[in-house]
Order: sequence, then structure tokens, then C-alpha cells
Amino acid sequence: MRRGIISAGNWLADTVKFIPVFPSPGNLVTIERIEMGFGGCSHNVLVDLAHLETDIPLYAGGCIGEDPTGDAIMNDLRKLQIDSSCMYRSTVPTSYTDVMADREHGTRTFFHFRGANATLSDTHIESMNVEAKIFHLGYLLLLDELDAVDNEYGIKAARVLHRLQQKGYKTSADVVSEEGTRFRKVVLPCLPYMDYFIINEVEAGACFGKSLRNDKGEILLDEVEAAAQFMLNRGVSEACFIHFPEGGFGMKHDGETCYEPSLKVKASEIVSSVGAGDAFCAGVLYALHEGFSLKESLRIGNVSAYFNLKNATSTGGAPTLLTIMQFIKSNYSK
Repeated sequence: MRRGIISAGNWLADTVKFIPVFPSPGNLVTIERIEMGFGGCSHNVLVDLAHLETDIPLYAGGCIGEDPTGDAIMNDLRKLQIDSSCMYRSTVPTSYTDVMADREHGTRTFFHFRGANATLSDTHIESMNVEAKIFHLGYLLLLDELDAVDNEYGIKAARVLHRLQQKGYKTSADVVSEEGTRFRKVVLPCLPYMDYFIINEVEAGACFGKSLRNDKGEILLDEVEAAAQFMLNRGVSEACFIHFPEGGFGMKHDGETCYEPSLKVKASEIVSSVGAGDAFCAGVLYALHEGFSLKESLRIGNVSAYFNLKNATSTGGAPTLLTIMQFIKSNYSK
């Protein structure tokens, strides 16, 4: 019987630069402080899962450089007891992102060097044979080889996900928020080969083809539900989860739905939202692995994201499962 979670895809170094406000073109702004850490979908999800302190086996997959940053990532995996047998070293430098964190608006802007992540191919993924139950792939739209056109499947990532299902994995994928017409061309062909899809409201709206917020910026839960239904209709086989600052929404293929509001974090306590989506994703993946209900899955995801907001780096605020469960008991009504 399969057990465990493998997360394969993006690995990178994050440098978070805190600024009072993002400047208009041609203007200067002072960097108030700098925080450094590792990031990327695979890194963030696995580190958050490791900090839960459960006995679920964890596996890392991806391409990193033969450089000091790559060495440091491998050392972290060893310390966290995450299996690194599916990590591949490349002569291409490890990917990195400069993150500009706007203190006034609580937003962040990313400047990304694609690096070794761009070399992760279907051949790499095919060779990742571990006994995990769930195979999580991300971020689509930042994995050049897997985002490439496939004559049969539309996109190579779709072919990869289908083959993973044929091997017996439950598949999950995450995407990066990106503007432009490429989004649907890459993501939609992959939906028939996902068992689970966990994304934010911007990404869900891009898949659906319309915003999930009104002109005032308020979330529209009816549209969130319609977007989830759209993705299930397009092929996601088991469940779709959409997260946003106000809460999380889940829909199963049998029609069951659930909305769970976020727990409010004081503005003064929010250090950075970098990695919050991955924290939500990690919580939901754990819950799916263990067979939790939609309500329980969303609450675990929400609380995981809640603690993430209080730290500058992608995973520095990751809580234990015990902390999450105690927090849920104290802050959510039955």
C-alpha cells in the first residue's frame, strides 16, 4: 500500500527585500531589511509537511545546481529527513527569486531567474519511482521543459501527470500566478490528469476565464464554486480547493462543497505572505493523505497559512500538527 508524499518541481533561493512601498517606474525606494531562505513549490510544501512532525514519508524531486545554493538545499533535506534520491544536480545554476515585499499594501512582487528548474524534464519525472501515495507537481508555468507543447496531450506536463496516475499515484499540481494568454494553454490540458487541484482565487479565475472578485475587490463565493465546478468538469477527478485571504473553498467530484473562513491575523502581525499558498497546500495534502473531510482539510490548510503569515520566509512560520489541531479547537466552532 502506497504511503507518503513526493513533491517535485521548483527549488530556489528566495531573497525577500522589505520596502515601504513599491515605487513607480524610474523612482527609488529604500530596502529596509533583507531575509534570505529557500523557496519554490517543492521546497515549501515539503518543509511545511516536515514541520508537522508526523511519520508520513516525504520525498523531494527536482533539479538544482552543482553550486553552494544547491549544496545548502541538500543539507536542509538531510536535516529534515526528507528523502532526496530524486534530486538531480545540474551544471545550470540553482534557480532564485528576488521578492519585493511592499509593507504599505502587504503585497509582494517576484523577480525570478529560472535556472536549473527549467531543465526538469519528463525523463526526470519518469525516473522518480518511490512508494508515495500522492505525487505533487509544481509550479506549472515555471517549468520550461514540462510547460512545452506535446502533440498528443497538448502540454508535456499533462503527459507526465497521466503516466504518474498509471503508476498508481494520486496526482496533485500547483501553478504560479501569471498574467497573459499562456495560462490556460498550459493548465487546462493538465486537468484531466489531476486527482487534486489546489490553487488560489487568481489562478482559479484565470482557469475559469473570469475574476472571482467584484469591482470592489470582494470575493464572490458563487463564482468560486462555479470555478471549482468548471475544473472538476474539465477533468479533475476527486477534489478542487481554492484558497484566498478570506478563507478556503473545497468541492469534491460527488458535489460535496465546503467553505471555511480564514482566522483573522492583525495587520501588525503580518510579516509577509510569501509561501502562504504553499502552506495551505501542504496542510490540505496532509489531510488528503490521511483521509480527512473537506471541512477538516480546509481548516488545517487555513491554519497552516495563518502561521506562515507571521514569518518573513516561505517556511519559517511552519507549525506542528499538534499546534494546528489545538489552534483549530480553540478558534473554530464545531
